[in-house]
Amino acid sequence: MKWKLFSVILLFTFHFSEGQFSTSGKNILKTYNSSLLIAKDSISKKDRFSWKSFIVPGALITYGVLAPKIQFTWDLSKNLQKWIWVDNPHSTTHIDNYLQFAPAAAVYGLNLIGIKGKNNLFDATMIYLLSNIIMNTTVFAVKNISHEQRPDGSDYYSFPSGHTAEAFASAEFLFQEYKDKSPWYGIGGYVVAATVGYLRMYNNKHWFHDVVAGAGFGIASTKLAYWLYPKIKKLFVKNKKMNALILPSYGNHIWGLSIAILHP
Repeated sequence: MKWKLFSVILLFTFHFSEGQFSTSGKNILKTYNSSLLIAKDSISKKDRFSWKSFIVPGALITYGVLAPKIQFTWDLSKNLQKWIWVDNPHSTTHIDNYLQFAPAAAVYGLNLIGIKGKNNLFDATMIYLLSNIIMNTTVFAVKNISHEQRPDGSDYYSFPSGHTAEAFASAEFLFQEYKDKSPWYGIGGYVVAATVGYLRMYNNKHWFHDVVAGAGFGIASTKLAYWLYPKIKKLFVKNKKMNALILPSYGNHIWGLSIAILHP
C-alpha cells in the first residue's frame, strides 16, 4: 500500500469534489490507466536485478570512501585541487547548476522530435523521479554522516558531490532509454556528466574523490530505479483500471492529500 501511495503522489495535483470531476482530472486518470494497460510492453522483461551491473558504480563509491584514508589517493585529491584552483586562481561558474540536468532533458527533447526511447514518456518520467528520490536520499544522508569539509571551507557537506550524482543519474537515464538506438546517446550524456564533475572541482567545491563517489551514487540510483519501477507498476497492472487516486493538494498555503474519484 505504501508503494501505491508513493507512486501516485508523483502525479500532478488537481482538485475535485465527490461525484463531480473536472475534465482535466478525468484526463489524468485516463492517461494513467492507459499507461497501466501497456506496462508489460513498455517495461522490458529483461530488466532483472543483476549484481554485475553495479560493479562499476560500486567501485566508484568504494574509491570515494577509501580515498581520504589512503595516502596516495588523498594526495591525488589534494594535488588536483592545487593544480586546478590554488596554482590557477579564477572566477567560478554556475553552469554546472544547469548542466547536471542536460542528459535527462535530452530524453524529452529526443522524444519531442520523434526519436522514441525504451519506455513511453510516462514510464520514463516515473523512473527518472524514482532515481532522483533514491539518489537524493542517499547522497544527503551520506553528506551528513561523512561531515567532510569542502576544499573552499564553506561547509562540511563535501562528500559525495550531489551535482555530480545528479549529472550521472541523468546520463545513465539517457543511456538506458537509448542504448538500443545508438551508444552515442549514452556516451554524449556521460561526457556532459564528467564535465559537471570537473566543474565542481573547478569551482573549488569538491575534492576529486567526492566527484568519483558522486558518479557512483548517480549511476547506481538510476540502475536501481529501472529494476524497481516494473515491480512497483505491477501492483497497479493487476487491477487493470484505477477508479481513484490519492494526490497531493495545496490551498491557502497548506499542503495535504486528496482522494480523486472517477465515476464510470
